[in-house]
Amino acid sequence: MHLVDITLFHAPASGGVRTYLQAKHRILSGRAGVRASLLVPGAEASALGGVHTLPAPRLPLGHGYRFPLRKGPWREALIALQPDLIEAGDPYVTAWAALEAGQALGVPSLGFFHSDLPRLMGDRLGRSVRLRLQRYVGSLYGRFDSVLAPCTAMAERLADWGVEKVRVQPLGVDLETFHPRHRDPLLRRRLRLNDDQRLLVFAGRHSPEKNVDVLLKVMRRLGANYHLLLMGPGMPTRVPGNVTVVPRYCPPSEVATALASADAMLHAGTRETFGLVAQEAMACGIPVVAARAGALREYVPLGAGILCRPRDVEDMTRATRELFLNQPAAMGRHARRHVERHFDWRRIIEDLQAHYHGLTGSAEATDHSRHG
Repeated sequence: MHLVDITLFHAPASGGVRTYLQAKHRILSGRAGVRASLLVPGAEASALGGVHTLPAPRLPLGHGYRFPLRKGPWREALIALQPDLIEAGDPYVTAWAALEAGQALGVPSLGFFHSDLPRLMGDRLGRSVRLRLQRYVGSLYGRFDSVLAPCTAMAERLADWGVEKVRVQPLGVDLETFHPRHRDPLLRRRLRLNDDQRLLVFAGRHSPEKNVDVLLKVMRRLGANYHLLLMGPGMPTRVPGNVTVVPRYCPPSEVATALASADAMLHAGTRETFGLVAQEAMACGIPVVAARAGALREYVPLGAGILCRPRDVEDMTRATRELFLNQPAAMGRHARRHVERHFDWRRIIEDLQAHYHGLTGSAEATDHSRHG
């Protein structure tokens, strides 16, 4: 089986989609009878080690992302690769190219709805835009042979928009990179924290749906006994005195060290479709205080953290204090065990591979599907 992934969500500083693609292609490359290729935007056309790029212009203020404008070159590149299955990882030009290439080749095309485009754009541009995008998403994804959604809530939303062939497909976590053993006792010293101060962390892009402003207001209320390490490109630099900012892309190893060295994660995001960084925090053995919204509501289990009302500064402050009145270290150990059981990348990809075989009619297909 030759699988080709196509997406514009692939940039040097990109997040969950690139992590998913890298993990999938790494694991599948070691399996007999499977070939995995990737077609993504770049500065120029190239092909190296199964990664193929076509030129596309950079998005202004787009964190390195490039946006293809013409469908034709991408459709023809897919056809030239001769895949047995095409997976589209965004709802833009490349998704339509994937559909047309699949039809031309007579092979299945699959769409992964990683990001809730109608809500994200509706938050910025209003209800009418949200409704138009819901119709667009329903029309686009209704054409795929199968649609993957990273959480149950997102699968239900797709079904509401008329998409029928939806499968819940969670992402995974690199359990070696994100591990409690990467704790660095010197980090607290570098941050000039004493033994009684609680170290909190959040890592990610600074975008409106992450609600970083809520985290800063929470830190003002928590006071000097708590300190927040805020990591990621575009993070604000005018912050309370109990906040340290690393305003740049941080590689996974750096994020893992920070998570393993902290006491808990704070996550105020309300539009997460998986919440990968929360799972990475749990894999590092720390509990999570998060908004009861989106995938965080589904994937932060009881005993591994505390959920609070979305965008409610007082409730997140209360939840953070409550966490430390319990046994945060024990909660962190439970969180690690939960991620090991449910989100090991190898187990995730094994299940996904069975779904691929089912779509292509391979003899290796097994009934692992979870269609909604």
